[in-house]
Amino acid sequence: MTGLPGAALLRDYRLRWLGHDVLAGASLSTLLVPAGMAYAQAAGLPPAMGLNATIASLLAYALVGPSRVMVLGPDSALAPMIAAAVLPLAGGGIGRAPALAGLLGVLIGLVLLAGALLRFGVVAGFLSTPIRLGYLQGIAFVVAASQLPAWLGLAPVNGTAWERLAGVASQIIQGKTNVSAVGVGLGALALIWIPRFTSRRIPGVLLAVAASCAMTSALGLQSVIHVVGPLPKGLPGPQLGELSWTDAGALLPVAVGIAIIVFADTSVLSQTLASREGRRVSGNHEMAALGAANVAAGLFGGFPVSASASRTPVAIRAGGKTQITGAAGAVFVLVFMLLAPGLTAYLPTSTLAAVVLAAAVGLIDTAAVRRLYRMSRSEFVLMLVAFAAVTTVGVLTGILVAIGLALLGFIARAWDPYTAELGALEDVPGYHDLARHPEGHRVPGIILARFDAPLFFANAEVFSAFIRRLVEKGPPATTHLVLAAEPITGIDITAMDELVALDEWLANRGIDLVFAELKGPVKDRVLHFAAGARFGPGHFYPTVSAAVRILGSKRQ
Repeated sequence: MTGLPGAALLRDYRLRWLGHDVLAGASLSTLLVPAGMAYAQAAGLPPAMGLNATIASLLAYALVGPSRVMVLGPDSALAPMIAAAVLPLAGGGIGRAPALAGLLGVLIGLVLLAGALLRFGVVAGFLSTPIRLGYLQGIAFVVAASQLPAWLGLAPVNGTAWERLAGVASQIIQGKTNVSAVGVGLGALALIWIPRFTSRRIPGVLLAVAASCAMTSALGLQSVIHVVGPLPKGLPGPQLGELSWTDAGALLPVAVGIAIIVFADTSVLSQTLASREGRRVSGNHEMAALGAANVAAGLFGGFPVSASASRTPVAIRAGGKTQITGAAGAVFVLVFMLLAPGLTAYLPTSTLAAVVLAAAVGLIDTAAVRRLYRMSRSEFVLMLVAFAAVTTVGVLTGILVAIGLALLGFIARAWDPYTAELGALEDVPGYHDLARHPEGHRVPGIILARFDAPLFFANAEVFSAFIRRLVEKGPPATTHLVLAAEPITGIDITAMDELVALDEWLANRGIDLVFAELKGPVKDRVLHFAAGARFGPGHFYPTVSAAVRILGSKRQ
């Protein structure tokens, strides 16, 4: 236990922090309760599961989490993914959904723990900004569409986001809107948003929940609108009964995809918080802590969780100093569930829908979209493709499409990287790209080439074709081709075979292939693959300038 961050925190804990942490936890709990229930409803699960997930994940993270103040729990971006993964296996209704959601949380946690053991923390940057931006805007659209029926008091609508919007529009045209639910939903949304435009830091969600509960009780609206009803009594407990290995096999691929998304979002927030304190957080450590939190949430009646970019600032503004803030918030939520479970009997589901709608709007980043449009039209199109995938083919398939796009983007850049022929400039040291500096001149008898990517099977022929073009268009008196190899950070056997064939082609034309600035590990692989016979000491130079100087002197 002494190696756990929570244990280390207790050793270094200062008693004067305790009051700040407990008060911040109490303030935080006023947001944890409605948010947890709202996101559970958005995932098609019983609201109490959101509180179970909140309690278990916060207590687990307080013990093993590396970030001093970060709040974990149910998240609006995760809700549609959970629903898309769980509800079809549950037969479209609640049924086995709670157990399947818990199993999904456990699987995501195990995937993250395995990733931490294998030191896969670097996947935090796996998804590019355009992909993540399109994915988040798509999630916001999907979440909003999923909550409109509850917000307007309409019958639930299934399908993609566009199909749900069509279903909502059809019910509105048919006059099925529940006016009382609409009034409560609009009022709740107003109370959530109004404090954001004032100088007072009043929790708008708490205002909306308290006001809608009071109105429902006073006016007897529980008979005309849907309400959450009282919470189950007792402590959170496992709900994993009646599951099979078949269920685990069906959920595992989904768990891997969601785990990547969860960790990527959590890592960004974790590193941001740490940088404010002048610290760094290990990605592998954060991945392990997030995995432990998800396992705990899944085992104790909850579902997958992530870091919260909206609740974490609340804890910080309230004066939270350490992970004790989250633990205190979890304890206050647990006390609420044990002592006052009946208070939710008057909580309208339209209010919870308003909480989720407000969170979905918060995911929309118009400034980032405009910036992307101005800076790179091609990446803007990539963002639109990710958005379209999430909103048309479904969240889970959309995630796979987004990940596939990220991989294709990487392969495309590596397959066809930037290439350059280098030359000398008057009074400027070094050798420079002639395409950018047409005033430069070639070195007599030497072709200088640069290929800005590792050499592997996908781009080996592209590399060879680039070199052959330079030679065929170059001066006939060429005796050496110098490859400025610093950008080449790796080489595989396929590329090595192509390199050997290229060397033979050059030798037949009286041209020697030499390398400048080739990194040691890559040089070792070249010598190993070529059995050391083809490329001797005279084929490697520490710099391009050294190669030009030595080879030039040999020509004289």
